Amino acid sequence: MTEWGYTLSSEEHGPQALVDYAAQAEEAGFDFLTVSDHFHPWLEAQGNSPFVWSTLGAVSARTQRIPIGTGVTCPIQRIHPAIVAHAAATSAALLPGRFFLGVGTGEALNEHVTGERWPAIEVRREMLVEAVQVMRALWSGETVDHWGTYYTVENARLFTTPPEDIPVIVSAFGQAAGEIAAEIGDGLWTTHPDETTVKAFREGGGEGPIYGQVTVCWAEDRDQAIETAHRIWTNSGVPGQLSQDLPTWTHFQQVSSLVTPEMIGQSVPCGPDAAAIVDKARPYVDAGCTHIHVHQIGPDQAGFFRFWQRELAPALRDL
Repeated sequence: MTEWGYTLSSEEHGPQALVDYAAQAEEAGFDFLTVSDHFHPWLEAQGNSPFVWSTLGAVSARTQRIPIGTGVTCPIQRIHPAIVAHAAATSAALLPGRFFLGVGTGEALNEHVTGERWPAIEVRREMLVEAVQVMRALWSGETVDHWGTYYTVENARLFTTPPEDIPVIVSAFGQAAGEIAAEIGDGLWTTHPDETTVKAFREGGGEGPIYGQVTVCWAEDRDQAIETAHRIWTNSGVPGQLSQDLPTWTHFQQVSSLVTPEMIGQSVPCGPDAAAIVDKARPYVDAGCTHIHVHQIGPDQAGFFRFWQRELAPALRDL
């Protein structure tokens, strides 16, 4: 049976709001939470980008049962994987049995901020494989010495270790990335209902959950929802490779200026119609996604929670 989650959008909301929404999502009956890990928002209009590890600590104090994971963390450049391992282990200790770590090869938007060269995707995949190796070694609680191709770790030991294994959910798109996710991960994270990636993951021996995200903009009036989505989330119209390689939010704004309200209305379910969201989610279910999280664009999260309980949750669970 598919599980349905709620996306905590760090690009749109400050840390206190994210913590409040996490508690409200748990009360509204969502099965899990995801929280984005960005240094910058995609667009200046989104307005936020709090540090995800501080947010997770606060969420742990405000929720009781709901699982939560990063969606996704890039442990290859902006933050050394040994430090990500430390942060994830502490989060797992605060959220026993309900923390998972989503990882990926990242975007220049967030990772170039330290001034290091932005590597090609083939190199970033190699870095991710080694980074996950480093993190798993540290989570064991043993003293780790590692001299690898990309990372060095000397005399490092985590004294606060995870109470149980941390599931690592690997973001992937395409056959090669799906195979790597099967090799190093405990699950797959995908932003599109791509059967090729899912097939590569499963045929490569990948087990565990497959996560997908559906972005929507609920409002009582469809035109209002389209206006909100076009003002805040036009980056959804930025295609594939550009979203990985553009270095600043101003570049995203320039490219996003080509995205019209009509284009947003066609690609993002907008307005009060639950059936449109079900139609958007169905390809994810058909592709094999076991966990689908819903991202509500804009400030009216309270209205979306009411809509979720009243109409959307029953409609989606029928899938």
